[in-house]
Amino acid sequence: MAFQEKLAPLKSKHEELSALMSAGNLSGEEFTRLSCEYADLSPIIEAINEYETALDNMGDIEEMLADPEMKEMAQEEKLALDKRIPELEQQIRLALIPKDEADARNAILEIRAGTGGDEAALFAGDLLTMYKGYAAAQGWRMDVMEASESDVGGFKEVIAEISGHNVFANLKFESGVHRVQRVPKTESGGRIHTSAATVAVLPEAEDVDIEVNDNDLRIDVYRSQGCGGQSVNTTDSAVRITHIPTGIVVAIQDEKSQHKNKAKALKILKTRIYDAERQRLDAERSQDRKSQVGSGDRSERIRTYNYPQSRVTDHRINLTLYKLDEVLTGNALNDIIHPLITEDQASRLAELDG
Repeated sequence: MAFQEKLAPLKSKHEELSALMSAGNLSGEEFTRLSCEYADLSPIIEAINEYETALDNMGDIEEMLADPEMKEMAQEEKLALDKRIPELEQQIRLALIPKDEADARNAILEIRAGTGGDEAALFAGDLLTMYKGYAAAQGWRMDVMEASESDVGGFKEVIAEISGHNVFANLKFESGVHRVQRVPKTESGGRIHTSAATVAVLPEAEDVDIEVNDNDLRIDVYRSQGCGGQSVNTTDSAVRITHIPTGIVVAIQDEKSQHKNKAKALKILKTRIYDAERQRLDAERSQDRKSQVGSGDRSERIRTYNYPQSRVTDHRINLTLYKLDEVLTGNALNDIIHPLITEDQASRLAELDG
């Protein structure tokens, strides 16, 4: 289908939504849903109208160029339109890409120390600091839900909830194995070691997404354990929930209240079930085709942080930056995230045009 032929259905949809909202026979919930859809479409309809007007004007300019008295003015207008028309076309093409319904959601961030022992745990702590800095710069809120600290600092595992505007859209390509190359903080020698940590970013499930049957859950309570195994408190406040059909297990002991730990565990459990279902459906849709920015598989090495060279390399798009410190504070993380998003858009546009 030619590009311009794809625009008519969008305009028809916009007009249909306008008519439905004007009918006055909708419930409050239906009106809200339709008005949100209408508002989402409105900017692209404005771009389409401007694009079609520009094309019409370009036709008029071609005639003006043949008139010696109008030629100079027509040439100026043509230069402006030659620049504006491709911009509008690209804006519209991006809007034609099917939306990921999870993009606007909050996210659950899970970081786990991988190969490298104590050094991997320290690196997991560095990644948490990076994402905290990035979240703050975006105006998001980040709350640690569960953390298992290592004896030397850092984390064996940490789970956090990140809330804000388009959190998952910006962080979804962070899932995978992050590798660090540096002289370990735990050693006095000068040898460079390689360690790794695994990051998973899951779109937070909403109650309407996942309905968990109580009969499918096994809930165990026990006393919280600190480093070395000592009891943190004297009540059975820690909670472990097993979803029997999928085998997914979540254990939370961060809060002193059993009720709060259970609520956190259920939120994480629903998110993991939702993510597993999303991945299953996505695999069915894409079959064996793999995105250019990587599959997001958590076993896939996606990025290397090299301290001696102050270098960060994202292996999926062959991007290298020599600003390690700025990336690890979160301030320059967008310099990696934005190219990843752009590459994903280019890949999906190619599929759309293919």
